[in-house]
Amino acid sequence: MVRTPLTPEEHERGERLGRCLREARGARSMADVAASAGISAETLRKIETGRAPTPAFFTVAALARALGLSMDELAGRCAPTAPTAPTAPTAPIAA
Repeated sequence: MVRTPLTPEEHERGERLGRCLREARGARSMADVAASAGISAETLRKIETGRAPTPAFFTVAALARALGLSMDELAGRCAPTAPTAPTAPTAPIAA
């Protein structure tokens, strides 16, 4: 079966998820978190490095549970940050 190539947005989303999981893992070892989630350390490594940008929902749910996060918390941490538009300087108000 041939997979459809991922879009740049899908790759970026996978990289964000990986960063979020690495940050949430903190000082815990990759092997410890992977074992708690019921996945291999290699699978977690691929997700954290963005080499597996579209992990299965149940894998992400198991990782969130192993890290003590709800799916809502994980989604909030991984949400893209909207670029802020530059604001025009405001003129001083004359008294």
